[in-house]
Parts: sequence; structure tokens; C-alpha cells
Amino acid sequence: MYQENILIISVCLSPVTEEEGLLGYEAIRSNSVNSENLKRAQESQRTAFATSQQQRILAATAQMQRLQAGQSLTEKSTSDGVAPVIGEQYLVFLLNNREIAVKADHIQGVERPMYVTPVPNVVSWVRGVVNLRGSVASVVDLREFLGLEQSVSSSRTRLLSLQANEMIVCILVDSVSEMLQIPQAAVGQGDVRPTTIPQWIAPYAEKYAQLDDRIIVLLDVARLLFSDKMQRY
Repeated sequence: MYQENILIISVCLSPVTEEEGLLGYEAIRSNSVNSENLKRAQESQRTAFATSQQQRILAATAQMQRLQAGQSLTEKSTSDGVAPVIGEQYLVFLLNNREIAVKADHIQGVERPMYVTPVPNVVSWVRGVVNLRGSVASVVDLREFLGLEQSVSSSRTRLLSLQANEMIVCILVDSVSEMLQIPQAAVGQGDVRPTTIPQWIAPYAEKYAQLDDRIIVLLDVARLLFSDKMQRY
């Protein structure tokens, strides 16, 4: 019995080599570092989550304020007996120094001039075709189509993709200026005076809008795209 106890004690108190001691220290150190990294990662996640929540709250608050401001404005206009300004959205572009507007519903895109693949045996105002987001569309020089001088490409030249029904045509214009809401009250009624709409655009003009000192021609996209001249090419 005495000898067995001595054997057990000697086994338990057997000396640890230097290599084993270093390995044990490194293991403890590694576990400590991993634990610290885990704590930092968890803290970073909590901070990111809190920041995200705060941003969502701020965004929701801002949206609510905008909605309340719009509602207050509408209520004030109604209470004052003044109807709120309601109109359709138009894209305004320039052609031969005249402002022309197209309903936003007909606009498929506004692009900078891109590579146009020429098409043989077509009229000169058809510049060719382009790959427009996977679809092939014809490119028409609107100036030349309307009997004006051929377009000269510049940094302001833009390519408008117009759609009516299932037909899409890209037209070259001098520049694009803005998206504009045109109230119905500003749209001219009755016969159009020749001095208001120039003759070169009159066949394809729907009406005109007068905003202060601006006269904006409202383009009839369907009349343009399905005109006999456009269809013949």
C-alpha cells in the first residue's frame, strides 16, 4: 500500500520538459487571443447593428417628415381655396434652340452617343442601329429627319430612346435639359399659332405649354414613330 502511494505521487509530480511547457503556454496564449478577437468581433457586430438601426430610424423619420410636409402643403392649398399644382412629367430637350418635351412614359432611356452600326441602303437620317440593353434599335438623326441641318456630335448631344406601343426608336437631340412637371392649365388649347410652334416640328407636335416666358413644344411620340416618313425606311 505504501509503495502504491509513492508510485502515484511520483507519477503526478513527474517533471515537465521545457518543450512541453512552451507548448502549453502557447496554447493558453492562443486561446486568450482568440477569446479577445471573438469579443472584439461581437462588439463590432453590436455596434454595426446599432448604427444600422439608427440609420433606419432616421430614414423613416425623414420620410415621415416629407410626407407630413407634403400633406400640410396640400391641406394649406385646399384650405386657401388654391388647388395644388398637378401635372404630367415631361423630359425637356433642345433641338435647333427650341425646347421640346416628351412625356416621361415614352422615355426608355437617355444615353450619351455610342457606337452606331451603319446600315446600308437606308435614308441618310437613319444613322444605323445600336444594341440597347440587349435589343436592337434604329438611330434617327431628328434634326435631319425634320429637314434641319445634320446633327454635329458634341459633349451635350444625347440619344433618347422613345417607345410607342411596341416600337422603340433612338433619336439624336442637341441636349437634354430637365425633367419638368407641366400642369394642364399651362397647356395651350385650341388652334396652334404658327409663331408658337415652328413649321419643322408642327406635324409631330401635340400641343404647346407656356410656363412664364417659356414656350415648350409637346411632342406626339406615336405620331412621330408611326408617321409615313418614319415607316417608309
